[in-house]
Amino acid sequence: MNDVISTILNHRSIRHFEDKPLTDEQIHTIVSCAQAAATSSFIQAYSIIGVKDKEKKKKLAELAGNQEYVEKNGCFFVFCADLYRHTIIGKKEQKNVASSLESTEKFMVAMIDTSLAAQNAAIAAESLGLGICYIGGIRNNLEEVKKLLHLPDRVIPLFGLAVGYPSHITDKKPRLPLKHVFHVDQYEQDMERYNRQLDEYDQLISEYYETRTNGQRKDRWTQQIANMLSKQNRMYMKEFIQKNKLDLH
Repeated sequence: MNDVISTILNHRSIRHFEDKPLTDEQIHTIVSCAQAAATSSFIQAYSIIGVKDKEKKKKLAELAGNQEYVEKNGCFFVFCADLYRHTIIGKKEQKNVASSLESTEKFMVAMIDTSLAAQNAAIAAESLGLGICYIGGIRNNLEEVKKLLHLPDRVIPLFGLAVGYPSHITDKKPRLPLKHVFHVDQYEQDMERYNRQLDEYDQLISEYYETRTNGQRKDRWTQQIANMLSKQNRMYMKEFIQKNKLDLH
């Protein structure tokens, strides 16, 4: 096993960081690695906002649901799907690009490009001995996030990435078994096998929580996910996206 694979397999979310900022060199390395990710048709449909300002990080923490680690970290990155620059490109080259930029396909391209770049950044940060935590909570209040970061239309903040020096290392959370997520040649739909795999994973996760919390928690994974999905969340998203001139047709 090489160092890259070891770093990837050793991932865990870090939510407690030392009070120590990242250096400019570290930040530039992380962003350069993000830019090295694959991009559909070379469109590069993302931007990254590095938030260093303490007051802005504090406000973002509030908007994300009062998550302390959004405020207290080495640097907070906001990854944005970005088709604004392509609006400018259309004007520069005197081409009508609006219909393409407002399509579901290009919106998906922007989301995929952003996610690929972010995962490269995460692996780069972890390879430097830093910890990371993805923050989807910034989507709780996108209008306020947009105002705070002065984002133009066709730029959607998808998630944040808290990066810093870990002050506490958590246990690695078990993932679904490989045989449940990896299918060969076609999607496996043997329900007896499918449910058996879920039962086995439920037992593993329940034991993980029980050990980690000294018996205070032992919920199953399917129980946790079903409870989460049974509640509506961020139902304004489609309206916000279309208001920002994306995914209109």
